[in-house]
Amino acid sequence: MNLFSAINPLYVVSGFVVGLLVGQTGVGGGSLMTPILVLMFGIHPATAVGTDLLYASATKSVGTLVHGLNHTVDWRMVARLASGSVPATVITLLAIAHFGIGGPTSGRVISLVLGIMLLLTALSLILRSHFLQLMGPTLDRISPRQAGRLTILTGIVLGALVTLSSVGAGALGVTALLMLYPRLPMKVIVGSDIAHAVPLTLIAGVGHWWLGSVDWTMLSSLLVGSIPGIILGSYLSGRIPETALRSVLAAVLCIVGGRLVF
Repeated sequence: MNLFSAINPLYVVSGFVVGLLVGQTGVGGGSLMTPILVLMFGIHPATAVGTDLLYASATKSVGTLVHGLNHTVDWRMVARLASGSVPATVITLLAIAHFGIGGPTSGRVISLVLGIMLLLTALSLILRSHFLQLMGPTLDRISPRQAGRLTILTGIVLGALVTLSSVGAGALGVTALLMLYPRLPMKVIVGSDIAHAVPLTLIAGVGHWWLGSVDWTMLSSLLVGSIPGIILGSYLSGRIPETALRSVLAAVLCIVGGRLVF
């Protein structure tokens, strides 16, 4: 069987739609792709997470290139995030390897964590602006040094959560960065978040491959759709009303997250 005969059109379409959203908002990679694989295609949660992590790494590498050419990446911020997320990812992978990943019990645990993360992601999308307004006076008092330390801490939290569920690097990461760097343009926050997700998801994805939870045939189909999707989405970033996109995405995540949890 050659590569082209193994391509699944449904995976290609799914990859394109998710890639488009990721390029536009920085959100939607693990938040949508993993539950799509679990709920629509019946993939084991561990395999869905592992495959999605490598999918996200390749997809967001392309998005990073586009945002980098547009000068919408703060590389110092990316380095701070990665200094926390990379060690946390390695530690989380070692914990997963120790406790096992392939059985039905682990599948239920991963689904539960995934569902909770989706609900938290939806909450961050819905309440982001209100929360930032409420926290505005406090956030203004954060010094650059404190912001740097909190950025590293944010990376640690994201590293653990993304490795477990493939969810969190987008909406939760963007929300945290908006709190720490409220004066930066939204497109720079999105571009930096996408750039940070590349090493995070690559290391986590390679770790899941080592654990045997990656479907390479499915991954190739997803990438055929996602790469043109994220290129288009990155170029459209800032041209489509973000509020409308976030509202629709939050509603979908609430439905999917609720189904996975309950």
